[in-house]
Amino acid sequence: MQNKEKAWIWYDVANSAFVLIITTTLMPLFFKNYAARELALSESTAYWGFTVSLSSLMVALLAPLLGTMADYKNKKKVFFIRAVIIGVGATFLLVGVNASQWLLCAVIYFTARTAYSAANIFYDSFLTDVTSPQRFNKISGYGFAYGYIGSVIPFLLAVAALFTARALTSGSGFPGIGYKIAFIITGCWWALFTIPFIKHVKHSHYIRRKKNLWRHSWQRLRKTFKKIKKYRNIFLFLLAYFFYIDGVYTIISMAMAYGIDQGLSYTVLISVILLIQLLGWPCALLFVYLAQKTGVKRMLYTGIITYLLLTVIAFFLPLLETAAEKIFIFIVMGVMTAFAQGGLQSLSRSFYAGMIPRKEAAEFFGFYNIFGKFAAILGPALMAVTIRLSGRTEYGVLSIILLFAAGIIFLSMVKEKRNYLRW
Repeated sequence: MQNKEKAWIWYDVANSAFVLIITTTLMPLFFKNYAARELALSESTAYWGFTVSLSSLMVALLAPLLGTMADYKNKKKVFFIRAVIIGVGATFLLVGVNASQWLLCAVIYFTARTAYSAANIFYDSFLTDVTSPQRFNKISGYGFAYGYIGSVIPFLLAVAALFTARALTSGSGFPGIGYKIAFIITGCWWALFTIPFIKHVKHSHYIRRKKNLWRHSWQRLRKTFKKIKKYRNIFLFLLAYFFYIDGVYTIISMAMAYGIDQGLSYTVLISVILLIQLLGWPCALLFVYLAQKTGVKRMLYTGIITYLLLTVIAFFLPLLETAAEKIFIFIVMGVMTAFAQGGLQSLSRSFYAGMIPRKEAAEFFGFYNIFGKFAAILGPALMAVTIRLSGRTEYGVLSIILLFAAGIIFLSMVKEKRNYLRW
């Protein structure tokens, strides 16, 4: 494996800490129980939802233009570094948030999350620069796999900081200092493992610079938007991706809340998340290996159907009578998530990379991120409306099946290029 491939993989290790520690586990609790503790629960939840949705919307709107501008010579890496600096800096700034400063917390987290997502636009598109089309699946899979296992280390350090802070306060009050130490750990980890990327990865497929970069970027963007509808295979895949990744992101963002609704303790939830991270590493590699043997589309189907079954199981979770039964089934759901999550995301990225023009990779990945970010808005909204109409949380979970079903239908229309399956 070449240095630039390894460096690209290391960035997945770097940014996975932000997703696991900040987005998935700690930040919702820090916001609701500390930054917005004087607000009513429903009010703080609403403000938190607005913050997450606005961040997704911002990236969705900016992604195509950022991607278009990044395709020019010597631009993509500059944009990437700036986004990482802003994201890491905002993560460190979370340390300055005090109790009841919910607006400040929301603004800083919005900045960090938006910068993280923007950096990923450029990072994903660099896949076409660091390796050959024949190795897209392998390198993309390694990225997710090592991201899973690598993020376990800062996650354990963050959890240790939380338990230590709680012990020092004798369990009374909110261990805010523990959360702030976790934010510092996350920022340092993100910055440290970005260094190999900055050192070894170069923008090798690009478009020549133009005099009026801004105007020319808008012109290219308009042309590409019209052109992408003519790329039937790419357009159909983006539609499929929009629906099934919507379901995946909805489950990721709502899993902890749903587990708490079922009476599961925070210790159980953290343990299941840790299990997912540990199993996600071999499962992502297994997905890539099986894709080489059976085809990428078949493994994409496998991942989507696994999530569909997981949704059905979650629907019946409230019917279980004992806590032990619920814990066991929740662990089973965690294993299913670990099996499908990394593989489905990594193969989606490499499958798409094999379809697009390499010199316009950032621009096309800008559209890829549009579909992903708008999906992050639709899924929770569908779930919320269903819960409101039915009055039952489990029916909101069940509604996600519609997204996976639509994903399967559109994916069935996509033609697969078999030459991208070799290792």
